[in-house]
Amino acid sequence: MQKILVIDDDRDMCLLLNRFLSKHNFHVAEANTAKKATELLDNEMFDLVLCDFRLDNSDGKEMLIKIKEKYPRLPVIIITGYSDIKTAVEVMKLGAYDYVTKPLFPDEIILTIRKALAQSETPVSENNRHTEVPNTGEEKKEKRITASPAEQYIFGDSRAFQQIIQQIELVGPTNYSVIIYGESGSGKEAIAQEIHKRSKRSHKPFIAIDCGALSKELAGSELFGHEKGAFTGALNQKTGSFELANGGTIFLDEIANLSYDIQISLLRVVQERRMRRVGGIKDIELDVRIIIASNEPLWEASKRGKFREDLFHRFNEFSMTIPPLRERKTDIMVFARHFLRLTNEELNKNVRGFSPEVEDIFQNYIWYGNLRELKNVVKRATLLTDGELIEDRSLPFEIVNFAKLSFEPEPEMPNTIRPRHASALSSHTPVKLSIDETTLKAASIDAEYEMIIEALKQANFNKSKAAKLLNIDRKTLYNKMKQYQEFNNH
Repeated sequence: MQKILVIDDDRDMCLLLNRFLSKHNFHVAEANTAKKATELLDNEMFDLVLCDFRLDNSDGKEMLIKIKEKYPRLPVIIITGYSDIKTAVEVMKLGAYDYVTKPLFPDEIILTIRKALAQSETPVSENNRHTEVPNTGEEKKEKRITASPAEQYIFGDSRAFQQIIQQIELVGPTNYSVIIYGESGSGKEAIAQEIHKRSKRSHKPFIAIDCGALSKELAGSELFGHEKGAFTGALNQKTGSFELANGGTIFLDEIANLSYDIQISLLRVVQERRMRRVGGIKDIELDVRIIIASNEPLWEASKRGKFREDLFHRFNEFSMTIPPLRERKTDIMVFARHFLRLTNEELNKNVRGFSPEVEDIFQNYIWYGNLRELKNVVKRATLLTDGELIEDRSLPFEIVNFAKLSFEPEPEMPNTIRPRHASALSSHTPVKLSIDETTLKAASIDAEYEMIIEALKQANFNKSKAAKLLNIDRKTLYNKMKQYQEFNNH
């Protein structure tokens, strides 16, 4: 029989929990003070601790710290009368498995306890708990950066990303709608999947839709389905994404791209939890958790009339922002090595890692495309690498030369050649070129190069967009960049 220690200075609460948990075949011990709880923990073995956040002459936070320092594998659930996010994040950060708020609901507390016990790899009562070695963080780190082929996403080590993890753990078990903000390529869909995995719907479908890829004419059909003959080309009945996700989670990426008409239909789904296929006459009941994502603040989009304000408020039960990769430098090589492992498996190669020069380049690059760009760069470099380490010659031109591209503003000098029309692309002063030390050809190439770099920066290093800004085709842009690289090497 599994043993639970209840720590609460409210004797009535202890008695209530004792009776309730005993009926569910748990052995229960009670402690009304931190001192008694410490004595019980030192002399008996428990599988789980239920601890109140407020205790006489102490508090649950201090008790939690002591427990996790001595018995790191012992799951602790905090009971609190303060259902605020700050408290929840605080206790989760200190090592609590979960927290529940008063008044306690029998189904919720028993489910949380069973999940905590199920996720505990080895019941503590089956081991000599006093010989456990406290977790130094190394084992945890290794677990975080290792992923199986099915696990295509990992968590970083940065403090900013640890806060994201805490928020995922906090909101995952709820049915809240979630808004995920973040730049393109920052991993919004992967975060949505992690929320789904931690929910009670984890055994049900997870359906992801890129709203930016839906045409105005077919968006309704893709989301809600259609009946046969509903419109020209509707030769058969189609099941929409919401219906496919019934019972599970639907993820709507770049939701602000949906047309106003579709937003109205979506509002009905959110309000009434039912939908109707295009051309249909019958309502379909829905039980779907909705997670949405946007690379722009939706409250600002609602002020501009691009996004319905009432729909925004319906979705805004919980929101989180994924920081861009450039703001969490410590995560760059963690993800780079992860992508290398995946690519090695995909290509059946055995590239061991990155040269110090490449690591330095990665750490100093801005990563405009975030994780998506990093993954593509690592995949390309792995393919081009014949040795054990990825060298800088396997990296794209703009990444290797990024340090040369990041010009700092300088005061205007007499012997400075400014590229024609450079002011239209850049507000900073160009690189100084001495008339005595350069040729007209060199000056022309440098001026052209600066314009190319500014266009690339404006286009977030999307070469197709940069080529349009420069009014040239993509092939010409590549040739120009190659020309500069060859000229610079001589």
